Amino acid sequence: MKLHSLTAHQILDLYKTQKASPQEVLKDVLSRIGLIDSRVHAYARLSSQNDLTQGVCAIPIAIKDNMCTKDEEITCSSRILKGFRPPYDAAVVERIKQNAGMIVGFANMDEFAFGSSTETSCYGATYNPWDLSRVPGGSSGGSAAAVVADETLWALGSDTGGSIRQPASFCGIVGLKPTYGRVSRYGLIAFASSLDQIGPLTKDVRDCAMLMNIIAGYDERDSTSVNEPVPDYTKALVHDVRGIKIGVVKEAFVEGLDAQVRTAVEGAIDQLKKLGATVKEISLPHAPYAVATYYIVATAEASSNLARFDGVRYGLRQSPANMRKNGLMDMYEETRAKGFGDEAKRRIMLGTYVLSSGYYDAYYLRGQKVRTLIKQDLDEAFKECDVILTPTAPTTAFKVGEKISDPLSMYLSDIYTITANLAGIPAISIPCGFSKQGLPVGLQLMARAFDEEMLLRVSYTYEQNTEWHLKKPSL
Repeated sequence: MKLHSLTAHQILDLYKTQKASPQEVLKDVLSRIGLIDSRVHAYARLSSQNDLTQGVCAIPIAIKDNMCTKDEEITCSSRILKGFRPPYDAAVVERIKQNAGMIVGFANMDEFAFGSSTETSCYGATYNPWDLSRVPGGSSGGSAAAVVADETLWALGSDTGGSIRQPASFCGIVGLKPTYGRVSRYGLIAFASSLDQIGPLTKDVRDCAMLMNIIAGYDERDSTSVNEPVPDYTKALVHDVRGIKIGVVKEAFVEGLDAQVRTAVEGAIDQLKKLGATVKEISLPHAPYAVATYYIVATAEASSNLARFDGVRYGLRQSPANMRKNGLMDMYEETRAKGFGDEAKRRIMLGTYVLSSGYYDAYYLRGQKVRTLIKQDLDEAFKECDVILTPTAPTTAFKVGEKISDPLSMYLSDIYTITANLAGIPAISIPCGFSKQGLPVGLQLMARAFDEEMLLRVSYTYEQNTEWHLKKPSL
């Protein structure tokens, strides 16, 4: 039996009947990694502490390389953090360990989560298991690739502007960005603190609900964590969407949307109608400004957060051969010049510029005002509907190297996902079809803040009436 190819809930059923053990499952997953990861490159590194523990879950999981894990090297896939070993666990890692989850390894990612393709990692690119000449999406591309390639059963990613959902779309799996504040960010190495959120990448919706049951909840160590009751998300897996109102965003179906993506998403809309959902067209008039707003707010916060990486306290330290009088400044400059990659430098410079004297009001302050307008659009839309629907990404997975030299084109990969981060609401991507080239297409659903249950219900109903989630790449 190929244990690595099963879902987490199928593995738990085997545990209950004693037809498999955690030791067997972990051994099978590690064997799979050894067989194919040299081609996929989903992992930056494997865990040095693969505990074979019996417990509530004992499910192999991949952790994105930006979540602190005690005594393990965590680098955000950046040279500047090479050798950094956190002295503590991130809140989500604590919860995984408390539930006997087995951390297999640390998934490759775009450096500091800056990217939509997992090509900016200092460890090299990750490749899409459906077509190894294409990207898996980003920045959680390693997490998504590991799940669809059966190199893990669960994975955690982080989502600042679509970094869970877009790779989930490109890889044909389920990816959920929870409500901002639903999952603790304690121990997540920050990109943009008002946007970042940790969430699951899984093989199906039931696995997503199970993993959310583990990682969701209030944490007093995170000042942005919200003390809201956490439901049992598996109880939201109701096979029924009758009476649910779904709003289809008209601004999402315009020029720039790939024709095959459009066809697949429209097919999903028709399927939801047949299942009893009420579907209507809605407008989010400020949605076209989301990308510009995001790349002001996110880069500003990134430039501030990345100021701490200076070669003094941890990570890389580079000293010039010929130090001038101001030796400390020389060390800062040399360390940051050699430690950060091109995309990280680009975002630091953009963020520093929009926060600088004379430009703050023109850019950052105005960006925050437009962010408020975008949230107001969504608030109005949710007066008329329970769920908002768009494609997850405007295209299927693009070729490795195709957009790496065209930052604007790369940034537009997140045109549909950014809105949910700016507004702090939950959003999910589920597979809804394939292109003629055999590449997955993702459907995005958004809901009111803290209504992940609605997303899971609609997603589960759709999933149970289609077979997209059952398809696997041949590696």
